[in-house]
Amino acid sequence: MSQTLKQTPSQTVGPYFAYAWTPELYGRRPLAANRLVTRDMAGEHIRIEGVVYDGQGAPIRDCVVEIWQAGADGRHAPGAAGFGRCGTDDAGHYFFDTVKPGACDPGHAPHIAVTVFARGMLSHAFTRLHFSDETAANEADPVLASVPADRRDTLIATRAETPGGVVYRFDIRIQGDGETVFFDC
Repeated sequence: MSQTLKQTPSQTVGPYFAYAWTPELYGRRPLAANRLVTRDMAGEHIRIEGVVYDGQGAPIRDCVVEIWQAGADGRHAPGAAGFGRCGTDDAGHYFFDTVKPGACDPGHAPHIAVTVFARGMLSHAFTRLHFSDETAANEADPVLASVPADRRDTLIATRAETPGGVVYRFDIRIQGDGETVFFDC
């Protein structure tokens, strides 16, 4: 069934208009995109993908996921080079094409800051994505160490080698069983 996209109603994280947050769904150029990498960009080119789930385990189709990250050298570029935004599709799926970041602070593991905006939330949620193949760095990371051991896996993206390249899977659970750890900022 085809659905006509319209402006979103006033919501607890809004009001906002979908064509301002995710204008590519309306045939307009995005303010921030989910493809942050260019062919000549240094570093390991990766895809981050996942699904955002609500408290009952159902995919959230009208969610916005934002990321902010360092480059492969661990430095934040000036401007918005390390910033991306992706609206979830009807199946709650999102993805980002980017480079794997280097560690930006001594003692911290390479990571990506993630912000989630979704209906019914009083404010957006902040979390961090860490990489499954950075075991030693993750064990030394002070932010991961501050999270109860039985919940740390909610912050770890799982690496897979695919014919299209390296993909890290990072599902986000807003609440309920397996809820993603969110941080106060």
